[in-house]
Amino acid sequence: MTLNLEAWQKRVLLILGLIAVASLFALAFTAGRVAAAPQNPGNESADAGFARDMQVHHSQAVEMSRIVRDGTDDVVIRTIAYDIAMTQQHQIGQMYAWLEEWGLPQSTDAARMAWMAGSGHEHTGTDADDGAGTGDGGTVAADGLMPGMATPEEMAALAEATGQDAERLYLELMIDHHTAGVDMAQAGVELTEEPEVRELAQKMAASQATEIAAMEDLLARL
Repeated sequence: MTLNLEAWQKRVLLILGLIAVASLFALAFTAGRVAAAPQNPGNESADAGFARDMQVHHSQAVEMSRIVRDGTDDVVIRTIAYDIAMTQQHQIGQMYAWLEEWGLPQSTDAARMAWMAGSGHEHTGTDADDGAGTGDGGTVAADGLMPGMATPEEMAALAEATGQDAERLYLELMIDHHTAGVDMAQAGVELTEEPEVRELAQKMAASQATEIAAMEDLLARL
C-alpha cells in the first residue's frame, strides 16, 4: 500500500512539474511576442504631430496648385502646379493612413506645430492664444494659420486673378508656403522616430527646396 502511495505521489509531482515547465515556456513565449511587437507612436508624439499638421499644410498647397493649373496658359507653371498637387495629395494619403494604422485620431485639440518645439526650426510670430508669441513656441499666427499658409483673402485673390497676375501671385504664395514646409519637414527629420516618417520628411525637404529654386527663377522672369 505504501509503495502504491509513493508511486502515486511521484506521478503527481511529475505531472505538476511538467505543468510548471509548460507554463514557464508559455510565459516566456508570450513575453517575447509582446517585447517584439511594434510600438506605435503615441498621440503626443512628433510622428503624429507631423502627420496631422503636414496634411493641413499640404492641403492648401494642393488647392492653390489646382487653381493656377486650371487657369494658366504657361506650360511650365502648369506642370509645376500639377506635380505639386499630385505629389502632395499622395503624401496626404500616406500620412492619413499612418494615423489610421497607429490607431490615432486625424486631429486633436493640440496646438498646431507644438510638436516642433526644440527642433531648431520653430518660427517666430504671434500665438493664437494671446497674440504675443508666448504659447507653444509662438509657431502659429494669431489667425490660426501655420507659417507659410496663405490667408483666406490671398486665396480669394488667387482664385480671381488671371494671366500673369495669377501666375505671379501663385509663385509668391507657393514659395512662402514651401519655405515653411521645408522647415516643418526638417523638424520632422530631427524629431520623428518612425523610419518611414523620417524618410518621407527627408524627401519633402529635398523636393520642396528644389521646387523653390525653380519657382524663384520663374518669378524673376515674369
